[in-house]
This record gives sequence, C-alpha cells and structure tokens, in this order.
Amino acid sequence: MNDHAEQTTAGALAGIRVADFSRVLAGPHATMILADLGADVIKIESPEGDGTRQWSPPTNAVGQSTYFAGVNRGKRSVVCDLREPEGIARARELASTADVVIENFKPGTMAKFGLSYDEVAAANPGVVYCSISGFGDTEGRDLPGYDLLVQAVGGLMSITGQEDGEATKVGVALVDILTGLNSVIGIQAALRARDTADSPTAGQGQHVKVTLLGSLLSALANQASSTLETGVSPGRMGNAHPSISPYETLDASDQAIALAVGTDGQFTRLCEVLGVPELAADERFANNPQRVAHRVELRAALEQPLRTRTAAEWIAEFTRANIPAGRVNTIAQALELAETLDLSPVAHTPAVAPDGSEHTLRSVALPISLSQTPARYSAPPPGVGEHQDAIWRDA
Repeated sequence: MNDHAEQTTAGALAGIRVADFSRVLAGPHATMILADLGADVIKIESPEGDGTRQWSPPTNAVGQSTYFAGVNRGKRSVVCDLREPEGIARARELASTADVVIENFKPGTMAKFGLSYDEVAAANPGVVYCSISGFGDTEGRDLPGYDLLVQAVGGLMSITGQEDGEATKVGVALVDILTGLNSVIGIQAALRARDTADSPTAGQGQHVKVTLLGSLLSALANQASSTLETGVSPGRMGNAHPSISPYETLDASDQAIALAVGTDGQFTRLCEVLGVPELAADERFANNPQRVAHRVELRAALEQPLRTRTAAEWIAEFTRANIPAGRVNTIAQALELAETLDLSPVAHTPAVAPDGSEHTLRSVALPISLSQTPARYSAPPPGVGEHQDAIWRDA
C-alpha cells in the first residue's frame, strides 16, 4: 500500500455513512475500521466528548490522549447533547440519513431518546443498526460491560497466568477489540444483505447485536470446545499449551525463547539442532500425545542444551532448520519486526496542533491489505465537535 494509492483511490466502503454513538473502545474500534475502509463516520459526542479523550498521559504530538487517538482516526465529530431537545433532534436527524448506526450504551438507553432500532428503522428502513453490550439486552441488560469484568466472568482469566499464580487478565482490553471486530463483520454482512438486489432482504436494514461475553466465548476456541466435550474446565498453564508440546517459552542462556513445535518432524529437527537427537527416539517423546503426557521431563531435557547459548544464536539456528521460534519482544520490538518484514504496520496521518504547528501522527495500521481499495489514513482523530458546522450545513 502506498501514499499515492491512499489519496487517490476511493475506499471499499465509500458512500456509506455511519452515525457513531459509541464511546471508549469496542464501538470506536469498529467504526475506525469502517473509516479506514472509506466510510464517512460521524462521531456523535456529548459536549464533554468521548471519555477516553481525558485518559492521559500519554498524549500524542497534538495533545490528544493516545488511547482516544488509537481508535478514532478518520472520523468527523459533532456534538449532540442528548440531555437537551435540540441535541436529541439533531441526533435523530443524523440517524435518519445514516446507512449504519452503532451504539454501545446500556441496553434501553437509546430508547429514552427516541433512537432505538425500531424508532430509527421506522424513519430509515435501510438502516443497519449495531448495538454493542456487555451481556445482551434481556437477562443481562443491567450488568456493566467492562472488559476486565468480562475477562473474569467469561473464563479468560481462569486460563491466563502461571499454574501456581493468580488468575490474570490479558495485557490489553482484548474482549473490546474482539467485539469491535465482530461488530464490523455483522455490519458488513447486513449491508451486503441489504444491497444485494436478489436478496430476500434487499433494501432492508436489520438490527445487529454483539456482546462482549459472546465475543469472548467464541474466541476461547479450543479451550471452550474441550470444555463442552469433556465437561472439564482447563486451568492455567503459564505459556504452555494444553494439547501441544513443546509449545511454550523455554530459557536460553540470556532470555526466553518461544518455541511452537507442532509436528513430529519439527520436533526431530529441534532435537538435531540442539545436539540431542536421542530425545526424538525416546518413547516418552515419540509423538505429540506422549510429549504432552511427559511435558515436565521434556522441558527439562530441552532447556539443558538451550542454556548453553543465547536466544539470538538459537533462533538463527532454528530459523535455518524451519523450526518455529522467536524471542519475547516488547511492543516496540514487535513494531520494528513488522517493519523489517515490510508489513507496513504504522499509519501516518497529518495533523495540526492547537498552536498551528503541523505534525504527522503515528498509529497502528489496519492489518488488511486490499489490492484495489486500500485503507485510507487521511484524517487525524477529530476534536470535539470539530466538523459540526460542515455536517449541519450539508444535512
């Protein structure tokens, strides 16, 4: 993807207008993806603005909270004070002209303003209306939808952390991010159904509902599947894997190495590179089920040679032998790695600070490459109400 293509090619979602009533992370992450793909996203804020505007330090070069800036590029902002009749009227006007409405208020809140799905769809039958909640709009409607809470009650914390340590959250609000991605999938599926001429729902919008708990349970993948089939909930294993070995971090002389050995062939090559080929012939380690059953002995046997050289030296050897391995990077090192692999991980967006100085903001790019309609990063995260004059004028 190149700068020229970004500036001259219409995005895949060009012509789609999004009325974005969401705040904080799951909804804004979803709408930033839609904006990157070319949709016109109008961020509808209170006079105080999205709460994450105040979540600082750190701040970026133009003084914005990096938390807010990380999920709000490419949008336009208007203020609609839903505590006032005029603000409600403006919000209804925007919803009536939108292809997509997205909100993550507590279930029932939008109805207080005449902005429920049924009310918006009555005036705008083609609207795709996405509601994000923590636990749904029936029995769980009154439960607070916070990422940490969902990681806890949704089982993720129970399998995260050391075996003899406390249950631990993931180091980022992962459930919010997963929920945002599921919201984009649901929205695009609904748009496809609406805009396909021979579809039985041609011309009709629909109500897309996504929950944090449902998104997490879906993402538990093999751990949830094993629980459903066996009736046994897995526990914490640190960096080890319940069904594959060695698939964890092991210690070299200076730091840990992540080894992801998923086949017998890879294990044989690993033993050869480490100078212990006899391990591959040991009946305790002859195949993956045996290695899983004897993981403690296997770890000790592998770490003995590993500790004779540095992680960098071993990783170079493993890479040459086509053995999946890597060091445990910091986020800065991970970004550097992506750059060296030509993955273009950073979006560069021009921005102007309050004092008039010009800057280029950096944020993580959309990890989707489209050959004909690449993502666009032409606009920085907006100021509160920055675009309302133009939007009201065009309404």
